[in-house]
Amino acid sequence: MADHPLTIFDVAGRAMSAQLVRLNTTASNLANAGVVASSPDSAYRSLKPVFRTQFDQASGLATVNVERIVTAGEEPTKRYDPSNPLADKDGNVFDAAVDETREFVDMMETARSYQNNVEVMQTAKTLILDTLKLGR
Repeated sequence: MADHPLTIFDVAGRAMSAQLVRLNTTASNLANAGVVASSPDSAYRSLKPVFRTQFDQASGLATVNVERIVTAGEEPTKRYDPSNPLADKDGNVFDAAVDETREFVDMMETARSYQNNVEVMQTAKTLILDTLKLGR
C-alpha cells in the first residue's frame, strides 16, 4: 500500500489501470477467437482478470487492484476437420474457447467504467481548481 493516504486521483487511477488490464485481456480474447489448435491443451482459452478491493485505513477510501489473470469460460470445442493441417490423428481440431458476444459486452462495460473514472478525475480536478479560485 502507499506510504501516504489515498486520494481520489489514486483511486480513479488504479481503477483505470485495472480496466485497462481488463480491456487488454478482452482484446487478446477477441484476437484469438476462431483460432484452431491440434489439441484441447494447446487451444486458446479466454483470459479474465481477477480484481481485489483494497481498503486504505488512512484515507477511508477503497481501491481496486488486479490480483492475477486466469483462464475462464468454456472448454475448447472439438470439430472434425481432417483436411486441416492442425488436425489430430482422428481428424479433429479444437476451436478457441472464446465467446465473442460475451467479449464484446465486456469491452463495452470496460469502456464505460474507464470513462466513468475519467469523469471522476475531471470532476475532482474542477472542484480543486474552483476551491483554489475561492481563495483569491
